[in-house]
Amino acid sequence: MKRDILKIDDELCNGCGLCVPNCHEGALQVIDGKVRLVSELMCDGLGACIGHCPEGAITIEKRETEPYSEVRVMEQMKGSCPGSHAMIIERARDPENITENAKSELGQWPVQMHLINTNATYFKNSDLLLAADCVAYSVGGFHSKYLKGKSLAIACPKLDHGTEIYVEKLKALIDVAMINTLTVMIMEVPCCSGLLQMVKSAALSASRKVPVKLMIAGITGDILREEWV
Repeated sequence: MKRDILKIDDELCNGCGLCVPNCHEGALQVIDGKVRLVSELMCDGLGACIGHCPEGAITIEKRETEPYSEVRVMEQMKGSCPGSHAMIIERARDPENITENAKSELGQWPVQMHLINTNATYFKNSDLLLAADCVAYSVGGFHSKYLKGKSLAIACPKLDHGTEIYVEKLKALIDVAMINTLTVMIMEVPCCSGLLQMVKSAALSASRKVPVKLMIAGITGDILREEWV
């Protein structure tokens, strides 16, 4: 059948990935420096991602393809995306390693990206940790190992709305708050990559250069990858 579906202009696309977290069906991914429509089945043709493309590389066209089915999309996402796949994580319990009174290392409030004030004094010349919402719930010792001594901002690139302001806030943290370093911690699930793309976009447009470290956490809480980007 002919229906509305996404079209991406490769020449205009700069691979920023800002559209990725705004496709709630998970049909977009950054591959080899360009955004790709990875599944026509998962594209509903509504174009919610279009307004998040700064280069105007995304349009809607009518073309022959299979009909969109929300039921089939959910089935496909459950089978292929670890972010939506239900599972039980079995862990050995060590009764001698109880941390009921573990100290919080949070030194500020608020922390959500929509709520933070980039002019707050606690951001000035700080080492910023930008963490996906799920990270602190997945990674044991998050406070003592990764948050201690850092300022914090949290976000969900898939479920948050109006994330275009996040890039502007990150740019202000680099240029105005003059943060020393930026560590972005994300989960291994595909939708989390949108947060890294926002950081890269902000870093590229900022007038200052700051070291950016990427840390990827597995669903079971292990750090799978750590590198400067």
